[in-house]
Amino acid sequence: MSYLETTHNVYKEAALTPDVGLCCTTNPIWELPGLTIPKIMQEMNYGCGSTVHARDLSRSPKILYVGVGGGMELLQFAYFSRQKQGVIGIDVVDEMLEASAKNFIEAEEKNDWFQKEFVDLRKGDALNLPVKDNSIDVAAQNCLFNIFKAEDLKKAIDEMYRVLKPHGRLVMSDPTCEQPMNDTLRNDERLRALCLSGSLPIADYVKALTDAGFGTIEIRARKPYRVLDPKNYPTEELIYIESIEVAAIKDPMPEDGPCIFTGKAAIYYGEQDFFDDGKGHTLLKNQPLAICDKTAQALKDLGRDDIYFSESTYHYDGGGCC
Repeated sequence: MSYLETTHNVYKEAALTPDVGLCCTTNPIWELPGLTIPKIMQEMNYGCGSTVHARDLSRSPKILYVGVGGGMELLQFAYFSRQKQGVIGIDVVDEMLEASAKNFIEAEEKNDWFQKEFVDLRKGDALNLPVKDNSIDVAAQNCLFNIFKAEDLKKAIDEMYRVLKPHGRLVMSDPTCEQPMNDTLRNDERLRALCLSGSLPIADYVKALTDAGFGTIEIRARKPYRVLDPKNYPTEELIYIESIEVAAIKDPMPEDGPCIFTGKAAIYYGEQDFFDDGKGHTLLKNQPLAICDKTAQALKDLGRDDIYFSESTYHYDGGGCC
């Protein structure tokens, strides 16, 4: 049995019998005017963060969500889209699609604004999406890509890049881990399916996105997720896993490399009203400016003593140098 078959079976079981503890997120459930999320959707929330951000969802975008779970994030996306088939939900597990469709009937009863036709549920594989090229404004996945091994991860990211419109964005939440994991953990198919042993370091995760051609990467949040301890897992040391929320934007790749925002800022405190580096970056006096890691290094290389640089906060909410 391949690891993907093991994953299929895990989520088949989770569709037939909701498993509240399958994934764990510190994100609160969205509370928006007129939005009521059925309890069953909350119980089947198999993500590790949130991919729903209001600033991504203006002007009724066409949205793709891969790995439908109980339909909770699909419902949240539909709240912003509110158009027939405005949200496409794709899953390879028949039972999960059936459970989600059933949950939308309840969601329609609880939400006057919602029609189940807002969501187009499709049987499909993340490695071969049944979606046209350049047709999606916002694509999302939650706690799915970490399951894939390297070759399949590349295919999944390439597929998302293919279906996105120019300047469209791929919004994700996935576990990451900066510590090395032993081969026993890495090769445990069930632990990988449970979103534990497939976790990558953030730098490797970002590189997989930029290798696919995404020119702008935003790391929006970094949060505690799980621990793998020696008493319960095949490891000699405690392994700490975090979840990150990331947006990869289908911008053209800059000649000098991608813009990767990890929550850094620069503050100019010199004698003039502003500092202009002549390359499109203007720092107003005593006003923090969000900067990508590439710009931070370029400004540091100037060797000035009147610019302060913050460390990466791994929290970025837009704006700044690019």
